Amino acid sequence: MTHGDIPIWAALLTAFFVLVGSGLTLLGAIGLLRLQSFYERIHAPTLGTTCGTGGILIASVIYFTILQSRPVVHEILIALFITITTPITLMLLGRAALYRDRTEGNEGVPPFGIKADLPRSARDGPEH
Repeated sequence: MTHGDIPIWAALLTAFFVLVGSGLTLLGAIGLLRLQSFYERIHAPTLGTTCGTGGILIASVIYFTILQSRPVVHEILIALFITITTPITLMLLGRAALYRDRTEGNEGVPPFGIKADLPRSARDGPEH
């Protein structure tokens, strides 16, 4: 097999995963532009880029495994790091923004604690 010469099934499968991955990444980028608030904006790129990167990494694994006739695992490490770091980053950014908005007294921000959304009777517990 010469350099760049892969079977048609592998080329089609690679192209499929590249298209799906890039499409999901594009949807995440569009969501970042279209959504209004910070809290809405952090979800679309996080999900879009994580899933999109996964599709592109699967395509890369298929292509280079076929091309080099040996398993390629570098992409698995990349996928592992992205899968671990992206949700953690989302959570930290969301919490930092929520804390900032609460301390500044911005409107439309949920109050501290889960019990704050409950009616007073539910917060206080059963009466004795």
